[in-house]
Formats: sequence, C-alpha cells, structure tokens
Amino acid sequence: MAESESGAEKSEDPTEKRIRESREKGQIARSRELNTLAVMLAGTGGLLVTGGQLGTALMGIMRDNFSFAREALWTEGSMGLHLLGAGYNALQALAPLALYLLIAAIVGPISLGGWLFSAEALQPKASRMNPAAGLKRMFSTKSLVELLKAVAKFVLVLLVGFSVLSSFQDDLLAMAHEPLERAIVHSAQVAGWSALWMSCGLVLIAAVDVPFQLWDNQQKMLMTKQEVRDENKDSEGKPEVKQRIRQLQREMSERRMMDSIPQADVVITNPTHFAVALKYDPSTGNAPVLLAKGGDFLALKIREIAQKHEVMILESPGLARAVYFSTELDREIPAGLYLAVAQVLAYVYQLRQFQAGKGKRPDPMPDPPIPPDLRRDE
Repeated sequence: MAESESGAEKSEDPTEKRIRESREKGQIARSRELNTLAVMLAGTGGLLVTGGQLGTALMGIMRDNFSFAREALWTEGSMGLHLLGAGYNALQALAPLALYLLIAAIVGPISLGGWLFSAEALQPKASRMNPAAGLKRMFSTKSLVELLKAVAKFVLVLLVGFSVLSSFQDDLLAMAHEPLERAIVHSAQVAGWSALWMSCGLVLIAAVDVPFQLWDNQQKMLMTKQEVRDENKDSEGKPEVKQRIRQLQREMSERRMMDSIPQADVVITNPTHFAVALKYDPSTGNAPVLLAKGGDFLALKIREIAQKHEVMILESPGLARAVYFSTELDREIPAGLYLAVAQVLAYVYQLRQFQAGKGKRPDPMPDPPIPPDLRRDE
C-alpha cells in the first residue's frame, strides 16, 4: 500500500478533483515502450510497403549523381541544381515513410492516457535538481522495473535478431551475385522484414509495461483519509466559513426587510410571538404582498419600526400565524387568505378615515375567517 510523505497510508481512491489536477500537471499514465513499439511497427511496416519504391528512388539518385554530362562541369550553377534535384527526389521518396512515423508518434502516446498538453509539466522545477530526490528515484521500484525492461529488451532483440539473420542467411549471400538494381531492392526488403520481426519482439515488453504504468499512476494518485476530508472541506466550504456566510446573508435579508416596513399598510401581530407586515397596491390588482415577518425578538423589532413610522398595528393571532407560516417574503399571500386580509385592510381604511375625521368610529374587527388548511395553532 502506498504511503504519503508524512507516513500516512494512502488507501482512498482519487477524487475527481485529484484526477483533474493530475491531468493539469501532466501526471498521467504513459508508456515509452508502447510509444517505441508503435513507431517501430509503423517504420518497419512503412519500409515494407515503400521499400521497393525507396530503393528504386535511391538508385535513381545515385545514377543521376554519378553519371551526368561533361558539359555540366563547365556550366555555372549546374551542381547546385543537381543537388536540389537530388534532395527533392530523396524527400519525395522518404515522405510516405515519414508520414507513417509521424502518425505513429502521435497515436502511440494518446492511446494510453488520451490527448494532453500541460504547460505546467514543461516548467522547470528545482525539485528535479535535488540530489537526494534523484537518488531516491534511482533506487525506487520504478527504476528497478525500468532496468529489468532494458535488460529484457536487449535480450529479446538479440534473440530475435539472431533468429532473423539466420532465416535470411541465404538471401544475404545471394545478394552478392545479383545485379545492383535487384540487390538494392532485395536488401531493402530483407531489412524491412528483419526490422519488423525485431519490432514484434517489443510487443511482450509493451504488454508488461502498459499495466505497470497504469498501476503506478493509480498508486501515485491514491489519497489518505485526511486528504479526502480536507478536499471535501475545500470543495464544499469549511463549516465556520459557511456559517459566517449564512449569518451575513440573514443579516442582509433582515436589514432589507426592516427597511421595507415603513411602506406597509398594516402590521398584524400575535400579539407577542409573531408579526407580519402586509402591503396592498390597488393599482396593480394583485394580492397583498408580505414585506416582513418575524417571531419573538424580530417580531418586537417589527412592531417598534411600525410604531415609529405610524404604520397601523392590529392584533389577530390566527391570521398572523397563518400568514407567517404560509407566505414567503416579497410573495403574495395564498388565495385562502384573501377574504381574511381583505377584511383587515377594510378595517384599517375605516379606522384611518375615522382618525382623519371623515367618518364614524368602526365597530371592533371580528376574527377574520382562516381556512382549516392554513390555520396554525399556538
């Protein structure tokens, strides 16, 4: 089981955040053996496919450069043109093989770990120059595996090379008696098949290296229980910070609520435990809106602000509780309370008319009707 630098056991699977951060740092599973195998197979396969054309092209280049007219020696610039022509022909002959190698060089790395470009991985790090860290890497499990892979590759390629040369012994001896053109094409074919069989010997090394790289990368990303807890705190927010944010949000909401109380038409109380402030705008035709509500100490503050700004305060315990529990701030009251609130607003209007000397004193307000589904007991 892997251990962290502090000695804690890494027993937890990596989180999505750890995996994402590792990719950003360029820390993903990569197999150099798989990349080498892909390039070797592409190169040897391309050599087999284009070997004949490549040999013919090289033969043509040699013929053109060793047999030219005598007049060309005395013509200024002819040698330069000769060189450009030979270079163009060589590039044209090597282009298909170079294309195969380019594709393999791209496909090999992305076949394990996917496409990734990390600028952070390119940045110089002082830790890479630390002698102690270098010695630790030299004697690590990964270094031992790399050494075993190198020895295995040497032995495999050596054995396959001897086998291939033995199988092509007759072809190699026959080339000495073939015409030059035939010998060049034949040698390219033999070289291609020999390189292909030696490349196939690397399949075994890659088959061992790929699972090891996946396992090694997984071990590096394992996390301790404490790291998982710390990451959860960072992603979800520390409890004390979240509590402080909620407290500030409540305070801001209460300030906005208290600032809206002077605009209310009436404050209905319990009379001590609950208080709700309602506003009705007849020009809009909408239902009354709850501007503020509170219980206990907050209810007392609502009443104090209402008295300071001469907002009408009425006692209706049942209606105050019903509005408090059924309506959110800045929302219209439910349809079931339309009749009860309408009676309260009508009573407030009559009482204001009386206070202004424009009407008689209204009779005491009866208890507003509260539907059973909206009624809340003490």
